[in-house]
Amino acid sequence: MGSVLITGGTGFIGSHIVEAFCQKGIKAGCLVRKNSNFNNIKHLPVKLEYGDIEDVESLIDIFKNYNFIIHVAALAGDWGCYEKFYNINVEGTLNVLKACKENNIEDIIITSSISVYGEENSEKIKDENSPHKSHYPYFLDDIFPCGMNYYRNSKALAKEKAIAFSKENNQNLTIIEPVWVYGEREFNTGFYEYLKTASAGVPLFPGSKKNKFHVIYAKDLARAYLLAYEKKLKGINSFIIGNRKVQLMDEIYKVFCDKAKIKKPRTLPKSVVYPLGFLMELFYALFRIKSAPLLTRGRVNMLYDSIEYSTKKAEEILGFVNEYNLEEGIEKTVKWYKNNGYI
Repeated sequence: MGSVLITGGTGFIGSHIVEAFCQKGIKAGCLVRKNSNFNNIKHLPVKLEYGDIEDVESLIDIFKNYNFIIHVAALAGDWGCYEKFYNINVEGTLNVLKACKENNIEDIIITSSISVYGEENSEKIKDENSPHKSHYPYFLDDIFPCGMNYYRNSKALAKEKAIAFSKENNQNLTIIEPVWVYGEREFNTGFYEYLKTASAGVPLFPGSKKNKFHVIYAKDLARAYLLAYEKKLKGINSFIIGNRKVQLMDEIYKVFCDKAKIKKPRTLPKSVVYPLGFLMELFYALFRIKSAPLLTRGRVNMLYDSIEYSTKKAEEILGFVNEYNLEEGIEKTVKWYKNNGYI
């Protein structure tokens, strides 16, 4: 008793959280599946608990040995069917809360996303009081849905249902909402793909020199979970976690290229890239291709839209301010990619 269980601990963000807790000497367990890849946590002193967030009975049995739950596991991406996103992100989150209820666990942290507030191009700085606006009105979205909305909408619904459930059952629920995350072991949020593309000598890449893009280094994000765990706040609390300073996306890519000592690709205008993304997405959807296309409407818009969120609440209540500036975090990230032969 007296230990914390982390779901999704083998993944990119989850493994950094597990690492942060182990470094603090906190007894931690990880919910894993039989087919999980343990490379990210195999060096850490954690107990592996075999279960699945889609199986509430397995969670009820496992949670008996813990008194604090951190839920990170989710389906993230912009490709696939909505049912899968719903089952994992919505039902999976509710299963975690139900298992907590059955074991009288009152303190829970779940992972949401800034995407619940919307990721459309906006000059307004959004915060935790901003309305949920997860659905992006893509071109022809009514008849040809974009998979990026499947993720966003399922995360917004999961947050709303989690708040309602926790209020009804007197649970202390803290919701961590990260901006876009980069760092060691990242392969799916776009930064590694950009670095790999630039390393290959590709001269042109989609993007703008004008849009702001809010990011956070994975080790800083993990520390935010640790602070929330130590605070053990009462009631329902949401925190947007990101760097205090928000930079232009082009500046972020420039730092990646500088640290990797490679030439930065020139930017392509959206008027050229968006039609390609739309056609690729349409082709893959019509032929039911399971792998995601190189470009989609969602991916293209993320490279041109300006997004920024306020981190004041996390600073005032959790005492969180990013420890690593952009150059320091990216330098550590690029060094890890190089040392492990990824670039």
